[in-house]
Amino acid sequence: MFVALEGIGMALDAIRANKVRAGLTIAGVAIGVFVVVAMGATVHGIRQSFQSDLDEFGATSFQVRRRGVGFNSCDGTDDTCPDRRNPAITLDEWNTIRNMPDVETATAWLSGQTSFDYKDRHVTNVGYDAQSTDWIKTDVADISPGRSFSRAEHDGAAQVVVINDTLKNRLFGDSDPIGKQIAVEGKQFTVIGVFHTKAGFLKSMDGRGPDKPRAILPMMTAYRHLDVWRRGLLIMVKPRPGIQQAVVMDAVTEMLRGRRGLKPAQPNNFALVAQDRMLETFDQLFGAIFMVELALSAVGLLVGGVGVVAIMMISVTERTREIGVRKALGATRVTILWQFLVEAATLTSIGASVGLIAGSVLAWIVRSNTSIPTSIPGSAIATAIIASIATGVVFGMLPALRASRLDPVEALRHE
Repeated sequence: MFVALEGIGMALDAIRANKVRAGLTIAGVAIGVFVVVAMGATVHGIRQSFQSDLDEFGATSFQVRRRGVGFNSCDGTDDTCPDRRNPAITLDEWNTIRNMPDVETATAWLSGQTSFDYKDRHVTNVGYDAQSTDWIKTDVADISPGRSFSRAEHDGAAQVVVINDTLKNRLFGDSDPIGKQIAVEGKQFTVIGVFHTKAGFLKSMDGRGPDKPRAILPMMTAYRHLDVWRRGLLIMVKPRPGIQQAVVMDAVTEMLRGRRGLKPAQPNNFALVAQDRMLETFDQLFGAIFMVELALSAVGLLVGGVGVVAIMMISVTERTREIGVRKALGATRVTILWQFLVEAATLTSIGASVGLIAGSVLAWIVRSNTSIPTSIPGSAIATAIIASIATGVVFGMLPALRASRLDPVEALRHE
């Protein structure tokens, strides 16, 4: 314990004596640790937000889509990417799925983008979701004032619309929008409600966050009256409580294959995407980004390591006579080696502390000003500390070995 404390004291003396070199070493390690901590906090926060968005749909929910999602889906020509030829999900298939005994809800979903007008106010590039009446059960959005559309309005393709706060403010300002007529692609729609949605990464990423103008309208209305891409129809299926997801997915797969006349040897010409698959895609994407950031942080640690070698070599040279005295008084090679390694690890640990503080401050700023609930996972802190100590030990080994191998007689003669 005394030897370790003495090594720390020597490290602090070395910092005071070599402020510039020590500062560069600490800065290099701090930058490397800062990148690890900041990225770890951001990715951890985004993942929590992403998971929260998925949980809104229900842990056992899954999507029925024309094509798959994620890195395993292809995006080439029809020849290299056969699922491009998959037929669209149809309204008849949706009606069949929602009437299956093990299905609680099956929300049909189309998405589009167009302009919205009210008198002299014009808002372009407004995204909208055209959904069936069950949308309110999966989106977890509050509607006030007003209401959502009814089953009769949906099935009758009524030209009604629910808008979010941002679109309401841009079109109507402080006035009440309920019952007023707005133009959507030149067609008159009646505003029946204003919805308030929670901010989440998944929603923000695809433009459905509360900061973007957005609208919800009946799926059949978009299907019949708007220029929406019908082949993009997907179905969000929620099994009944107590029914396993796999059971419902197997039933839906069997039904779709039967309706589409697929033979046993033929692959599915549709895709069922479970929530865990969406999360897996997220982990693949941000895992790749995080690995790039780890490589960049390694550069910072390398810079810090080179600084450790420089400072420790100078320290050994300046303290050669002191080392000789210590050896003459009985200090062993292991003792000298340990003291210099502790000194090197102390230098890099100070850099790690600076990086941790800077990363924590950034995480707090992001959490306070965005919808991302950034938090520093314990794994990121442990990785940063271990990496910094390892950098000090690895790069401090050469100077420490040199110090431990000094001949005490020659060291005492050193001036």
